[in-house]
Amino acid sequence: MRAEISALCIGQPQPFNGVELSAIGKYPVQGPVAIRDIGLEGDMVADTKHHGGPDMAVHHYPLDHYGWWNDRLGGHELLTAAPAFGENIVAQGITEQNVHIGDRFRLGSALLEISQPRQPCWKIEHRFQRKGMVKAIIQNHTCGWYYRVIEEGAAEAGDELERIETGHTDWSVARLFAKLYDPKHKASLDELHEIAELEKLCALWRTKVREALGS
Repeated sequence: MRAEISALCIGQPQPFNGVELSAIGKYPVQGPVAIRDIGLEGDMVADTKHHGGPDMAVHHYPLDHYGWWNDRLGGHELLTAAPAFGENIVAQGITEQNVHIGDRFRLGSALLEISQPRQPCWKIEHRFQRKGMVKAIIQNHTCGWYYRVIEEGAAEAGDELERIETGHTDWSVARLFAKLYDPKHKASLDELHEIAELEKLCALWRTKVREALGS
């Protein structure tokens, strides 16, 4: 599996909701950008309690979903040019359905590994000024995901994102997200135990599942 990168994007904290700051408003980088263990050089996080760190170093939201969102929202200017969802990677042809927790991708000279789905929050709806987007993400499992950086390197628009190793083959990003967030696809007890033991899933999510199991 491979896809050409349309853009690599960064952002800095900006006023977002009154006195609150957010770096969800990102912009494409011109030329090569370094990819460090905490993310793309020049990219920053405003809410360090809920975002950032090695397991949330690089955010990928599929460009494939933009058309669906445009139809659902009846058009929106944010969808005319990526990144609309605060993503670092803009690419077509790779979605939550066909990638797995622990999949490894070569991007330029960097090596990335999928660590967790993205948990949607109110900031998406505030950015778009539309209600119901979080609910739609949960129902359709169009969450996006995060990578951790296994090998630091550099990349630029036009490079390929190529999967070189498949992780937990039974656990696509879409399936994991659905089992933990969509009430219609609630995980069974056996599935929760399996999720808790997914070696490549970030420690935070495994801990939450183990706490829910009482172990």
